[in-house]
Amino acid sequence: MAGLRAADRRLTKQVASWDPRRVGKPLSAVEETAESTKLWCGAAVLMACLGGGRGRRAAAAGLTALSLAQLTSNAVCKQLADRPLPPKEWIPHNEVDNRPDSSSFPSGHTAAAVAFTAAITPAWPLAGAACAIPAAMVAVERVHYPSDVAAGAAIGLASAWFTRRTPHLLRHRIP
Repeated sequence: MAGLRAADRRLTKQVASWDPRRVGKPLSAVEETAESTKLWCGAAVLMACLGGGRGRRAAAAGLTALSLAQLTSNAVCKQLADRPLPPKEWIPHNEVDNRPDSSSFPSGHTAAAVAFTAAITPAWPLAGAACAIPAAMVAVERVHYPSDVAAGAAIGLASAWFTRRTPHLLRHRIP
């Protein structure tokens, strides 16, 4: 575990030291839009309005998976882990100034972004591909340890899988 923690810290410092001038504005804009799930709710509304039945199914799956991911990451895992965010002195750009006080582990923003994207993709692959870009940007932009982001992504994928499988499982379990 000590080796994993050391690698996590080393990678965090390397990522945080990247010069954000070229990509900083787009990353910050996407991150700001994704705050409080605005980006994913907006995408769901567009899909539901423009995509017919397929869009409504994709939007419902995405929002359900997102809700499950946020509940799991924010209400359960963050309360159990209580890991502080990387120290401010490691991050040379202004994104460090508006960090939340919540636990760093896991990344709830990454969990929500991955859950939404992974849940809509089977119903509407093109919309899933379009959402994958901002989802990746949200994961990269967050000021977390890489293990926080990886755990958030795993929670998001599990939430999407559970959301997509639950109706099938219920149909086969209920007599």
